[in-house]
Amino acid sequence: MSVQIERYDGPKTGRYIVTFKDDVMGVNFYEPLAAAANEPIRFAYQWDTVFNGFAAELNEAALNHLQNAPGVESISEDVIMHTFNTQTDAPWGLARLSSKSSLGADSKDSDLNFSYTYDSSAGAGVDVYVVDTGVRVSHADLGGRARWANVFGGHAWQDGNGHGTHVAGTIAGERYGVAKQANILAVKVLGDDGSGATSDIIAGLNFVLSQFNANGQRPTVVNMSLGGRANVALDKAVQALVAAGVHVVLAAGNESQDARNVSPARVKEAITVGASTISDAQASFSNFGSLVDLFAPGHNIISCGFESDTASPHVAGLVAYLLKLNSKNNGEGNVLTPAALAQRLKDLALKGVLTSITAGTGNLLAQNA
Repeated sequence: MSVQIERYDGPKTGRYIVTFKDDVMGVNFYEPLAAAANEPIRFAYQWDTVFNGFAAELNEAALNHLQNAPGVESISEDVIMHTFNTQTDAPWGLARLSSKSSLGADSKDSDLNFSYTYDSSAGAGVDVYVVDTGVRVSHADLGGRARWANVFGGHAWQDGNGHGTHVAGTIAGERYGVAKQANILAVKVLGDDGSGATSDIIAGLNFVLSQFNANGQRPTVVNMSLGGRANVALDKAVQALVAAGVHVVLAAGNESQDARNVSPARVKEAITVGASTISDAQASFSNFGSLVDLFAPGHNIISCGFESDTASPHVAGLVAYLLKLNSKNNGEGNVLTPAALAQRLKDLALKGVLTSITAGTGNLLAQNA
């Protein structure tokens, strides 16, 4: 039987790693291999301790020979590996994104001693627009990566509410954030009372799209932890951003109703996020339904000195994180489309682990790997 070559996405050396079966003398393969390749074999390594095998540059003829040679156990591309960081003072929401299992019955959502494992690229070079109540851009946890982009509705250039700052911290804070190197751009469309006109929100989205186009369509994410009654115009504005290549993450809403009744949560082209609890249950207040793409931690989330029930910032941060990770692995010019990234989130998500899921709602919990 022919040996299948293990192939991988991401950066590779151009070499192949070949292992032989335990009772095979690899040296007996080298001369016939060179003959099959019709050129000398350029070995990088030859091993006989950890296993019997070698790493070398191999042309197609050499690969075909090895695939059909008795005694060959495996052939794989020589893929690039990288380091991971682990944070040990993280809030529970971050820990749940990088844990395949429950955090445990004794875990408290007020604790800040959880571990969060993440790739060190951490969303670097990705712009995340926080369309909200503004952001305290000077907050230490944002590491100098936050700045004001614009304000709509005549509001003050400040976050007098705290919601936008909390959101920004969960997305990209050094301690509280998922994508710890992403850029935060504050677009204030809600007043310090947490409310704002739909037209101001649409104006904010119009601004974001103009900036996206003016900046050469850099990898860009929009988080909207806001919503209200169904509104065709607001939906259309969100759809325009997604169609242009902007990754839009939406809160499903906190009214315990079907998300199809809420804008912009009902925009199927965007990523709509429901809220889960530390015990891996659908939060009692979370909106639900077939338009909810996945769930993320969203109950008693601590960030930047505030506690709030917000799930979508975890996924907005995760989108920024995965955008950078994809370009790191596959080349800086390789940017996932919104549809491909949404599918990637679903592929990575834990399936069927949440309890109390409303009928007709997908049971997917966000994960970073």
